[in-house]
Amino acid sequence: MNAMSSSAAPPAPRRKRTFGVYIGRFEPPHHAHLQVMLEALQSVQKLIVVIGSARAARNTKNPFTADERQHLITTMLQQAGVSRSRLLFVQVRDYFYNESLWLSEVQAGVQAHTHGSTDVALIGHIKDESSYYLRSFPAWEFIPTHVISDLSATQVRNAYFEGRAADVAAMVPPAVGTFLQDFARTADYAALKDEYDYLRTYRAAWKDAPFPPVFVTTDAVIIRSGHVLLIRRGHMPGLGRLAMPGGFLEPKETLLECCIREVHEETGLSPSTPLHTHLKAQQVFDYPDRSQRGRTVTHAFHFDLGIGHLPPLQGGSDASDALWMPLADALRHPEVFFEDHHAIIEHFLMRG
Repeated sequence: MNAMSSSAAPPAPRRKRTFGVYIGRFEPPHHAHLQVMLEALQSVQKLIVVIGSARAARNTKNPFTADERQHLITTMLQQAGVSRSRLLFVQVRDYFYNESLWLSEVQAGVQAHTHGSTDVALIGHIKDESSYYLRSFPAWEFIPTHVISDLSATQVRNAYFEGRAADVAAMVPPAVGTFLQDFARTADYAALKDEYDYLRTYRAAWKDAPFPPVFVTTDAVIIRSGHVLLIRRGHMPGLGRLAMPGGFLEPKETLLECCIREVHEETGLSPSTPLHTHLKAQQVFDYPDRSQRGRTVTHAFHFDLGIGHLPPLQGGSDASDALWMPLADALRHPEVFFEDHHAIIEHFLMRG
């Protein structure tokens, strides 16, 4: 197990804050998470745990649902002697391209528990740029944790999907270990394990490149009569997930040409539909970790085909199916989408 230590002697006892806020993804919760929470509960009366990456499709980076993680955190703290009445939870979606929406969702979730109280402290450790969010809530007093550990959930996931059971057991509390053992017998785990192995092989093919590769793709957001054109992915990663039609840029084509080609290949949309005349907007989406395949920058094009009947479709190429989905259903279910595709669709629709 990775070592945990204190960076300095704990300060003299202070008045307990009413509420403490601890933000993380907890994929899965591990020993360092537990120690931070137990330390925080010495300084606050109630701990509000904000669980990120909620309502996302299962993948090897986010293998567990927010409800599963909430249950694990509750159980491991109760086994450590913490009363359930001292724990509160907020589940927050990822907003890759709209930080303000993420901040507002965290604020709203916390306020639903604090009921106007300003006696709120933010718990955490500023270790690198990934801890930027700890500076984003100036109204909350910052209480730095004295638990310093190099243990990460990434290490736990890698050991888990590589079958290193003893390593996993050393990194997580007993309640989490039991859950992981049970989950490993499910079809969901089998699918995630296959995807993990696929991604390791995929990334290994580029490991000897002189520079880390940057892949360029295009995607299409096509709207018609209150519906969005989607495909169902026919291969890994994201097998069976909904996605925008799109793919990798070929050497002899422009970005728009690539996008239109992929639409026709994957959806069977008739070439008689002049997509280029319906182009409404375009945007680059380059969140660094948007794809587990590696650094992938996509150029997305928004086409509005107006109103009328929905053209017939036929899934092809990399797509097992193509469909028109009502916008309300697409926006309501981020958990069925591949990578950040829901966020990209949402981006264009919110712009009008």
